[in-house]
Amino acid sequence: MYSTQLPQSQGRVPSSSEIDKSQAGSGDLESSLLQIYHHHYQKSLKLRDQAEKAKNDSIKKAGRVSDLLVDAVNGGVQESFINEKRIEVEIRTLAATIGRFMKQTDQWLAASHAINTAVKVIACYFPFSHLI
Repeated sequence: MYSTQLPQSQGRVPSSSEIDKSQAGSGDLESSLLQIYHHHYQKSLKLRDQAEKAKNDSIKKAGRVSDLLVDAVNGGVQESFINEKRIEVEIRTLAATIGRFMKQTDQWLAASHAINTAVKVIACYFPFSHLI
């Protein structure tokens, strides 16, 4: 009369061997995830080391550039000091020469003044000597 059919279950109950396999599969999944994690960790360490080496290399190269710039500037400064010393020596030499020329000029002026005075004295007596 009435036939009642029970709905069939869409899922089935796994057997114990299938449960063991799925647990073993989850172990494979865990080991795969661990491998992925370790691989990622190793790559990140390698990247960190490369970044650190690049940073250190950059610092060394920046230091070298700085040293070269300082040497270039110091070379120019040193050349300026050498030129300054040469100019100072030349100034001293010229000052000494100027001092000698000033003394000679004073001597010439004194000599010419003495000659002029002597000529004036002679000129004062000479006209009278003609008359006598």
